[in-house]
Amino acid sequence: MNRRTDLRNIAIIAHVDHGKTTLVDAMLRQSKVFRDNQQVPERVLDSGDLERERGITILAKNTAVRYGGVKINIVDTPGHADFGGEVERVLNMVDGVLLLVDAVEGPMPQTRFVLRKALELGHKAIVVVNKVDRPNARPGWVVDATFDLFVGLGATDEQADFPIVYAVATAGRAGLAPDALENHLRPLFEAILETLPGPRADAGRPSQMLVTNLSYDDYKGKIVLGRLSAGTLRRGQPLVRFDRDGGLHQEKVNQVFVHEGLSRVEVDEVAAGEIVALTGIPDVNIGDTLADPSDPRPLPPIVVEPPTVRMTFGVNTSPFAGREAQWSTSRKLKERLDRELERNVALRVEPTSSADTYLVSGRGELHLTILIETMRREGYEFQVSAPEVILREDPDTGETLEPMEEVYIEAPSDYTGVVAEMLGQRKAQMLDMHQAANGTVYYTYLAPTRGMLGFRQAFLTATRGTGIVHTLFHGYEPHVGPIRQRNCGSLVAWEDGVATAYAMFNAQERGKLFITPGAEIYEGMIVGRAARDEDLTLSVTKKKHLTNHRSSTGDELVHLDAPIVMSLDDAIEYISQDELVEVTPKSIRLRKRILDTEDRKKALKDRNIALAAANGTNGVNGTNGRGG
Repeated sequence: MNRRTDLRNIAIIAHVDHGKTTLVDAMLRQSKVFRDNQQVPERVLDSGDLERERGITILAKNTAVRYGGVKINIVDTPGHADFGGEVERVLNMVDGVLLLVDAVEGPMPQTRFVLRKALELGHKAIVVVNKVDRPNARPGWVVDATFDLFVGLGATDEQADFPIVYAVATAGRAGLAPDALENHLRPLFEAILETLPGPRADAGRPSQMLVTNLSYDDYKGKIVLGRLSAGTLRRGQPLVRFDRDGGLHQEKVNQVFVHEGLSRVEVDEVAAGEIVALTGIPDVNIGDTLADPSDPRPLPPIVVEPPTVRMTFGVNTSPFAGREAQWSTSRKLKERLDRELERNVALRVEPTSSADTYLVSGRGELHLTILIETMRREGYEFQVSAPEVILREDPDTGETLEPMEEVYIEAPSDYTGVVAEMLGQRKAQMLDMHQAANGTVYYTYLAPTRGMLGFRQAFLTATRGTGIVHTLFHGYEPHVGPIRQRNCGSLVAWEDGVATAYAMFNAQERGKLFITPGAEIYEGMIVGRAARDEDLTLSVTKKKHLTNHRSSTGDELVHLDAPIVMSLDDAIEYISQDELVEVTPKSIRLRKRILDTEDRKKALKDRNIALAAANGTNGVNGTNGRGG
């Protein structure tokens, strides 16, 4: 089978914030995709609001540039391991990768993840050492560390013999030596054409295409994306679709598009090797094969790693339900989750015993949090539970297995004791620790995923925002036993009403509040974090009695501490198993699963009795249910 010389299909892979999307910006500019006087935002491919707010790539995106008569299709991939499903499926469309590595930090945990996926598919790589203009840049050390990473991941001799390009993506400069950068990216473009192979193409064979991605257009309907593996595709061509279960369906192409710059351009026909977009196939799913009806042959389906964390998504049952959202019914919730399944291949949705609650599984806390935030911005209202890990059973021994994470931490040496204590409580094992010349200590741990749920916010607080933590899925290991994940209780409101400064002043002696005066409160709502390791039910709506010596204006003289403002990420990390997060387009509230105070006390008493019976004790003292 011949390779096309007029085409390259490449993916750009890297750890978070190492400059993938910035490099794509520079490649687009220097390929004259934009006019000289055109105002273009930074990180133009990070078009989503959440991507721009968080500064990370969440969805893989396609673009194309031309250099020296060759078209280069580029796929910008996420760098965070929680979005590994995006990386795993788009790597099927390309024949080589650009691996970006920061000139100071070197290979990072998620560099290992994305590179491993590329090497497993047999792709060759070009290593781009980015940000060589940084004051503490150490490109020699970075290249050596990257080579060690290739070898450690089992790269072949051909893959390990990678070319190296040094760059400053923000300035659009590149060169073959860190101290000899040119004022353009031609060295990078030349390396792509010389090193990375063109796609294999046999236009004479029957058409075959694996569906790798889906998008939607209000006018064109569902748009199917993938690489044409063999044959040709043209407007109006009949096709056969193989679904995930092997079923055959008759289809017909309506329109055919290819990528040019940031746009999709309609064409009459494309040949094998090209990344294409098709319309006219409404019932298609990621992983389906489109083939010629005269010789229908399915391609191997896309396989991604299974989820490790799950949460429940349910209809909001609080007294404030339906006030702030456009969509709040179980039918709308199920429809939205089903739509997400069409393109989010790493997600799983299962029914539960309750008709209005669904079990949603993903690759990590961030994977599910992004989905929740996206849905609330679309006008949905619902409630979610605390994340929990997905356990397995060893088929040979029957032993319970749980997911484990490789944890990489950077923190000033002043916090060595804090790091050791926090991770020790979470049953983590230290694998490595070394100190850099600037006083930063680097730690590597192996920790249960359970222990890392809710860890990030507590770690940032303990290190006063100076610590950095990255995690990478390691595999399943034997269950390590109970883990205590939260060392504080909740302040819970015991009556409906409006929060008053007078009541809050008394309540803040018991912990830190999440609310402000004038906030509407309902019974069972969590209004703060208790100072002690147990829940405390109290009133935050009580008003000062009026007498001859006291007036209602006395509330204005009360001094209140600044409340803790809980983001969605903070709320999900904070709640325990008996609590929920109420999510609406306008608000994020924390609440108990059981709102009624007396019913909650009875349920806790019954649980303590059951635990006592199991442990052979009298159950008088009990627990508050915060253990792992």
